[in-house]
Amino acid sequence: MEPFIRLSAVAAPFNEADIDTDIIYPARFLTITAKKGLGRYAFHDRRFDGQGREVPEFVLNREPWRQAAILVAGANFGCGSSREQAPWALLDQGIRCIIAPSFGDIFRGNCYRNGMLPVVVDEATHAALLADAEAGLELHVDLEAGFITRPDGSTVAISIDPQKRDALLNGWDEVMTILNQRSDAIAQYETQRRQRFPWLG
Repeated sequence: MEPFIRLSAVAAPFNEADIDTDIIYPARFLTITAKKGLGRYAFHDRRFDGQGREVPEFVLNREPWRQAAILVAGANFGCGSSREQAPWALLDQGIRCIIAPSFGDIFRGNCYRNGMLPVVVDEATHAALLADAEAGLELHVDLEAGFITRPDGSTVAISIDPQKRDALLNGWDEVMTILNQRSDAIAQYETQRRQRFPWLG
């Protein structure tokens, strides 16, 4: 998993509430199991018409947001099913950070597991960041320092569980997170097990 330390990028405005995982990654593509290449299906039915042509009004089909790596989304983003292909597709599309007033719980967890940073902000902060995105401006997300810097120089604190922060900063998946954050407890258990059951080796 690629570490997430800091990111400076144009943010795309997508201020629609209750965007579910079927909108992010339509169910008919669930038979595709490889992560690589799924970006072409992200928001597929919003990005393309019935003939496969780009819908020019859709934000990610427009400049300067075509190459956006940050998405300022509406409330309850990623609600619906638990499909992990939704964050896979967004990540392959180039999105590394999503900022919203709230997220679907499973989707948010899947973001962390795949090296994507979901940031929850209050309504006033969301409105300010959305205005920056609509103006095509760049945001600077610094997970190591713990804040987002807006174009006017003001900052927004990133609230995140310390263990998830460490995992993102180091690029650890769930197994590596356990091995690195619980190494002392694991070593203690192994020592005690060998003492109690020496025949197990």
